[in-house]
Amino acid sequence: MKPDVLQLKALSPRLEAGLEAAYTVHRPYRAADADALIAEVAPRIQAIVTGGDLGVPAALWDRLPGLEIVAVHGVGLDKVDLELAAARGVTVTTTPGVLTEDVAELAIGLWLSLARRMVSADRYVREGRWAKAERLPLARRASGRKVGILGLGQIGRAIAAMAAPFAGEIAYHSRRPVEDVPYAFHASPQDLARAVDVLFLAAPGDAAPLVDAAVLEALGPDGLLINVARGSVVDEAALVAALIDGTIAGAGLDVFADEPDAPQALLTMDNVVLQPHRGSATEEARSAMAALVLKNLERHFRG
Repeated sequence: MKPDVLQLKALSPRLEAGLEAAYTVHRPYRAADADALIAEVAPRIQAIVTGGDLGVPAALWDRLPGLEIVAVHGVGLDKVDLELAAARGVTVTTTPGVLTEDVAELAIGLWLSLARRMVSADRYVREGRWAKAERLPLARRASGRKVGILGLGQIGRAIAAMAAPFAGEIAYHSRRPVEDVPYAFHASPQDLARAVDVLFLAAPGDAAPLVDAAVLEALGPDGLLINVARGSVVDEAALVAALIDGTIAGAGLDVFADEPDAPQALLTMDNVVLQPHRGSATEEARSAMAALVLKNLERHFRG
């Protein structure tokens, strides 16, 4: 008998094919009545496959008495109740390492696109404003800027390494100082923001935002904010206000508080670059992520 798996969201064709080959897969997001499907299969479910952006909805835990493993396609765990999983003996796995460089690449791309006004300049050409000799505001040089990284885990370190050729200085804040890096440590997000020109967010999501109005004010009117972590890392209302009133110069955002809905105010701003949560969206990363999800499940069910 194949183990029964509850797949909570659409995933890559490679992963879905691998799941179909080895498991009996139930996909409530495709069902006309998702709740009825879950009620029907719940007693048989041994595994959940989900994304880091979705995790495991709180109401689902009590409905799955035979759950053994949650396999997350991604690295985010802020939407999985780890304490509850541990109490129930449920294994939780992610796909670390295989997407690190890809997310860091996007972070650097957001920075350069924002600093050099690439997106607004692209529109300037496409809309025929260049041919009309309309004025296009000057960009800002990226090289030589002081770079700060909030969260120096695997992705934060990769961002630091990729930023190094551009950066005048690199500093960071994390829960505790990291011993094996040459970067300056700052004791709080606000202290870090005050010391840098570009603030990259690579920290796990938390109940309270790490970046609030005070941090944005400390970053200052020439500062840029780049978020490839989670929307919950930032007070989104404070960020929108800071962009409108010039508290900071701009933001590059791959994540939002209520995905897939980005704040309407951001959509008309020239001082933002927006992406649809696609830091790991490369052929290479998604292929490796799919393989690791399948490997995690296989190793679990083989004991």
